[in-house]
Amino acid sequence: MLEQIGGPADVKAIPVDDLPRLAEEIRDFLIRSVSKTGGHLGPNLGVVELTIALHRVFDSPRDAIVFDTGHQSYVHKILTGRHDFSGLRAQGGLSGYPSRAESEHDIVENSHASTSLSWAHGIAKARAIAGERGRHTVAVIGDGALTGGMAWEALNNIAADKSLPLVIVVNDNERSYAPTIGGLADHLATLRTTQGYEHFLDWGKSTIRRAPLVGRKVERALHGVKKGIKDVVAPQGLFEDLGLKYVGPVDGHDPVALESALRRAKSFNGPVLVHVITQKGRGYAPARQDDADQFHAVGIINHETGLPFEVAGRSWTDEFSDEMVAIGERRPDVVGVTAAMMVPVGLGAFAKAFPARIVDVGIAEQHALTMASGLAYAGLHPVVAVYATFLNRAFDQLLMDAALHHAGVTIVLDRAGVTGPDGASHHGMWDMAICGVIPGLRLNAPRDGQSVRRALQEAVDVADAPTVIRFPKGTVGAPIEAVRAVGSVDVVADHTDGGEVDLLIVGVGSMVATALTVADKLAAEGRRVLVVDPRWVLPVSPDLVGLARDASTVAVVEDGVLAGGIGDQVAAALRANGIETPVVTFGIPREFLDHASRGQVLERIGLTPDTIATALAR
Repeated sequence: MLEQIGGPADVKAIPVDDLPRLAEEIRDFLIRSVSKTGGHLGPNLGVVELTIALHRVFDSPRDAIVFDTGHQSYVHKILTGRHDFSGLRAQGGLSGYPSRAESEHDIVENSHASTSLSWAHGIAKARAIAGERGRHTVAVIGDGALTGGMAWEALNNIAADKSLPLVIVVNDNERSYAPTIGGLADHLATLRTTQGYEHFLDWGKSTIRRAPLVGRKVERALHGVKKGIKDVVAPQGLFEDLGLKYVGPVDGHDPVALESALRRAKSFNGPVLVHVITQKGRGYAPARQDDADQFHAVGIINHETGLPFEVAGRSWTDEFSDEMVAIGERRPDVVGVTAAMMVPVGLGAFAKAFPARIVDVGIAEQHALTMASGLAYAGLHPVVAVYATFLNRAFDQLLMDAALHHAGVTIVLDRAGVTGPDGASHHGMWDMAICGVIPGLRLNAPRDGQSVRRALQEAVDVADAPTVIRFPKGTVGAPIEAVRAVGSVDVVADHTDGGEVDLLIVGVGSMVATALTVADKLAAEGRRVLVVDPRWVLPVSPDLVGLARDASTVAVVEDGVLAGGIGDQVAAALRANGIETPVVTFGIPREFLDHASRGQVLERIGLTPDTIATALAR
């Protein structure tokens, strides 16, 4: 049956009785395909029936369907004719998120959460202004993404336009990566476990109407206390008080119930919220049994067992995780803060060891930074751990709440630099340029696992300014020992034989290994090369400036965006000190990088030892 699906029209043509079979085929396809490539498996297994219903009720692309985050869009890709998953998240293959380059059915490519309602509001508003009738806009947002403040800003504005043809589908699986937390989660849990008030109201009407003489009057009175009945029987008032019509809760795996609810919402002349209950990882026992994240994202696995074919080595995140626990044992003032990603960022062990000293704010990075500044003011030292790409979302809070107030907050950025298959929105390439404009901020880029531990030890001792530590995704390499130290700067290779320095190579973080290989190549050609790791790359160390003064050329190798990056910071520091040594920079160009493996991306942008060595040999 799946082979017959070339687009939404084919989905509409399937008899209702055959929909369970289609759903089963899609799940089997997802399990077999994603297990070969890796990707977001659990979220997609949970939205199979929901996505089928969306494409049967609405007319994509005439009706716009906007997926929040987009990691649950694989089923949407299948139903819109994209069946070749052999290259999923690989160079030249399908993106792991919606992609306008792939299909007219895809709208929002950015995989940062809590944005769909704002996108949908803008699209629906534009069509209303243009006088377009009969076109609907649908936003599909998870209960986890609803913890983001931007979603509530959008809800506040959407509810103000009572005639906007906008349907909000809340895909409620009680999880983002891990179980959803907070007051909203508690509210949705109440709705989840309470039968809808509609059945109660229908029973009341049918009973009261039969009462002689007074039946109709009592029915009108019943309508007047409708809100009170709702709050008792199914307290969805949180949404209806905003001015949103509420439909649900609906079984997200019942095709008939889903279509009925969505058609009701579509026919309503105004914004409607449809509350759909789904199971993340549905239909795949290994995913359902995974307590951590129910296979939110997997690598290459055995589809029969759910187990990886290869056991990954020790990661950069592991080094941070272990050191956090060690510091926590010595320092009762150190607390962990995360934004719905406890395990992925390495705070799971800390949370287990010190459950009273961990805060998960949900998908709310802005709140995390400002709240952490409050923790620091009150005498604690918070360590805020997020993916590097998500620091972008909290720039104002880092600048105006943490830095302006000299808050002793440590921000740990996982997945920094080129991350690979998740594409443009997940590369952690902007953080050093962002941090470079913030007064007083100090940023450390560790070169190996030992350096991660050392950086964290030093960072939590800083009480008068924000500190940032950033490291990449994946397996950490062997330790890189320093030859000697020049003040705060580690010299990691010296090919000068005590003579003058032709070339000073500054390696930033994980790129120190690349800098060492470049130095070996150039030294073999007779160049006198010194390789250093500044460790604390922001602000630029006076010790590094002193070393640059004695070099003929300085080369900076970093895995951040070049514009405003560490290379630019070093060049500015030299100019400020009247030093005319030329600075050559190697990093990430100012562009959005498509999904591919990390190695392929580095090759394409020229951030490999051979390319760098060739450029410096000229």
